[in-house]
Amino acid sequence: MNPDYRGALMVQGTSSDAGKSMLVTALCRLLARDGIRVAPFKPQNMALNSAVTPEGGEIGRAQAVQAFAARLEPCVHFNPVLLKPNSDTGCQVILHGQVATDMEANSYHGYKPLAMRSVLASWQWLQQRYSCLVVEGAGSPAEVNLRDGDIANMGFAEAVDCPVILIADIDRGGVFAQLVGTLALLSPSEQQRIKGFVINRFRGDIGLLEPGLRWLEQKTGKPVLGVLPYLLDLRIAAEDAIAHVDEVAPLAKRLKIVVPVLPRISNHTDFDPLALHPDVSLQFVALHDPLPACDLVILPGSKNVRADLEALRAAHWDQAMARHLRYGGKVFGICGGYQMLGQMIEDPFGMEGPPGSSQGLGWLPVHTRLANQKQLCNVSGTCYLSGTPTAVRGYEIHLGVSSVAPNTAPLWQRADGSFDGCISLDRQVAGGYLHGLFDQPQLLQQLLHWMGLDSDLQIDYRRQQDAEIDRLADCVASHLDMHAIRRFLGLEGEQNESRTG
Repeated sequence: MNPDYRGALMVQGTSSDAGKSMLVTALCRLLARDGIRVAPFKPQNMALNSAVTPEGGEIGRAQAVQAFAARLEPCVHFNPVLLKPNSDTGCQVILHGQVATDMEANSYHGYKPLAMRSVLASWQWLQQRYSCLVVEGAGSPAEVNLRDGDIANMGFAEAVDCPVILIADIDRGGVFAQLVGTLALLSPSEQQRIKGFVINRFRGDIGLLEPGLRWLEQKTGKPVLGVLPYLLDLRIAAEDAIAHVDEVAPLAKRLKIVVPVLPRISNHTDFDPLALHPDVSLQFVALHDPLPACDLVILPGSKNVRADLEALRAAHWDQAMARHLRYGGKVFGICGGYQMLGQMIEDPFGMEGPPGSSQGLGWLPVHTRLANQKQLCNVSGTCYLSGTPTAVRGYEIHLGVSSVAPNTAPLWQRADGSFDGCISLDRQVAGGYLHGLFDQPQLLQQLLHWMGLDSDLQIDYRRQQDAEIDRLADCVASHLDMHAIRRFLGLEGEQNESRTG
């Protein structure tokens, strides 16, 4: 056993998007500031936003952000089970960063014991290497239909004897019903495991809330550990939800970019740096709405490319994008979006749905065939989007193997000499497999130059994320009982500095 190991604390929520990921992120940063060797952990995640670890494994994006908050490189053991939905009833199962199988939801129940072995193996691995572990649950522990064989919430907490705090979002309304109702649906041992409550996203006069807090503590016998305020314009990469769909674009912005919300959109965090740029208006637009006037359409990644392409056509966005191009607009595709821009997409093995092929949008000379081996890697090289070679790095997550017609201008060249993506002859359409390319200030600037914006303003996304995590951590430190948190983690005798920055 690791002699430096102190303990763990799990954050569970009354619902999805209650604030679990953000609270774990904040706690990782606060403990790291105090010199505690802390790591995040999420036993099971279901999300289409993912990241690639240095060893070439795939984990949930939120755990990569939490690792960054803890000042660590991402690791497959931070999220040993990742479920990536590819239909309404099916998903891809990823264990320790690699694809294990594809299965329907009703089959996963029988698979949970195997998944739990992966979870416990990662847990033991982390205990050997870190002093503290901050654990994030999934959804709600009170989903009675999912309780049997649970590995994501109380099933895990009971298996490893981990204390739990329960967070609820007051902005949704009914926060006391959320907390009391969730508690009531737990078993007696699980109820005892919950050490206290956190109320998230509060705005208004705290004095009006205090009678309710006293009632809650008297009703449950458990303390309210903190009331976290609503943080306006907090910009930290989301686990899965798209924050603003159909937002009206401010007229003052010089460039307008539109991203269609595909049914199986993935890695939409690619666009976060664009949303931060003061000269850019970024809109996520639902397919049932028309394509608004804009300078650029970006087709995002997709977990089911052929089905999402069909949805795009059914909503007549293919026609709208063709009109957009005729009037001088530009189109960019990332990963699945890049595949859609080509001539043909073949899925002979049924990797993302029924076997078959689909005609692409036909704006790039690209032919894609889905393989049974996923490409997972961090890469670097040189991008040629604006004509000026620019260093680039990012990550690839895709099943597709794409061949490009000879003598086609590549989007970028990898460090090993191979090429990825391409640019159309008229330079209006471009795309490739690389995720995270806009995280780099120079690459973001190159995209804007390609669109015709003459601006030297650069946005350092990594530095912005670091500052936002510090802002979140400072807020949590001011409104959460950190002495209690440290006690739950076995840190009673450790120095508590919680330094800023």
